[in-house]
Amino acid sequence: QVQLVESGGGLVQAGGSLRLSCAGSGRTFSNSFMGWFRQAPGKEREFVAAITWNGGRLYYLDSVKGRFTISRDNSKNTVYLQMNSLKPEDTAVYSCAARRDSGNFVYTVPRVYDYWGQGTQVTVSS
Repeated sequence: QVQLVESGGGLVQAGGSLRLSCAGSGRTFSNSFMGWFRQAPGKEREFVAAITWNGGRLYYLDSVKGRFTISRDNSKNTVYLQMNSLKPEDTAVYSCAARRDSGNFVYTVPRVYDYWGQGTQVTVSS
């Protein structure tokens, strides 16, 4: 079992930065594939970024490449999402997710993840 708690959201002006944290509990966190997703009002949940268990591979939504950075510190059971040059269209509830099993899967699809946090609101004003 893995429990996830996000923090770090808030209100920021366009061009600003935020760092989201996802604190996990449970022995399997350090072995989990981790993802960040976001959901804006009236829209479907959207993949943002993902990271393998050891941080060896990173994956990003095209529109956030060069602005967002995903990282993890397994000694702290925490995954981060550094968001720079924020735009109003980045406004959404951001959630982290964990997948226990390795192997072949489509990391952009929410249903492949086993555990989810409650989400944190990010609002970018123009």
